[in-house]
Amino acid sequence: MLVALHEFSEIVRYLNTRRSTGAVLALDSESDVQDALYVILRSWVRDLVWETPTDKVANRFTIRDFVSRSLRLVIEAKYVRDEAHGKAISKELHDDIEVYRHSPTCDTIIFFIYDPNALIPDGRELRRTIEESRTYAGRSLTCKLVIKP
Repeated sequence: MLVALHEFSEIVRYLNTRRSTGAVLALDSESDVQDALYVILRSWVRDLVWETPTDKVANRFTIRDFVSRSLRLVIEAKYVRDEAHGKAISKELHDDIEVYRHSPTCDTIIFFIYDPNALIPDGRELRRTIEESRTYAGRSLTCKLVIKP
């Protein structure tokens, strides 16, 4: 699945330059990115379900973009909309980790960030902090980060 996510830009490029005429895949919002990801990943993950609420943690819940119960996996899609969001994305990802670490059905989180204008200040450092080893109450949580322009 990570291979498919790393090829996201090539897949979108192909769809937008294909031989036949038709709709172009515009990626102008987070929901556009989610739609493209679902089309790409659904054939790889048969039980992929979109927009599933989490259990309440600290009197709040979040909506997981995609879940595979069989793989014990959550995929979170992000679209960097402006420079301020590019600078704040690290906090957003860490907040998501804090929520998902309490989920007994999540062993892996894949964060897919579409950053069309390269507004994340230091993608390498962000990857290092997100992908570091995590253990909570003896349970391991694996986090992966894919950033695509």
